[in-house]
Amino acid sequence: MGNRFDVPEADAFTRAYWDAAAEGRLLIRRCGACGRAHHYPREFCPYCWSEDVTWEDASGLATLYTWSVVHRNDLPPFGGRTPYVAAVVDLAEGPRMSTEIVGEAAGEPSAELRAGLELAVAFRDGIPVFRPAP
Repeated sequence: MGNRFDVPEADAFTRAYWDAAAEGRLLIRRCGACGRAHHYPREFCPYCWSEDVTWEDASGLATLYTWSVVHRNDLPPFGGRTPYVAAVVDLAEGPRMSTEIVGEAAGEPSAELRAGLELAVAFRDGIPVFRPAP
């Protein structure tokens, strides 16, 4: 089967994030000192450097910030998924997140995607992706 480049390697710190994703929950981190949420998960707040950060369930809602339609990717298993939509979304809680847009919008991306499009989280093999909100 060869190496796969789409499967994250969980470590002791990120295991809670990936376990929640496998259950269909998106987690973010929130700082107890300044109150700001952040993503990707870190052991400290990237805004005030406090180590008083905890896991929190995110709403799963986001808006599309930017995207790119990928037509070629030679790394397994992406080649079989092309074209796909790599995107950056603004989570309702504030942080930006790199992800993929799936569903009808991904089939003909230019027809439906637009900045500000409302999205909802979905999970593919325990990895958070987003689709247009119903």
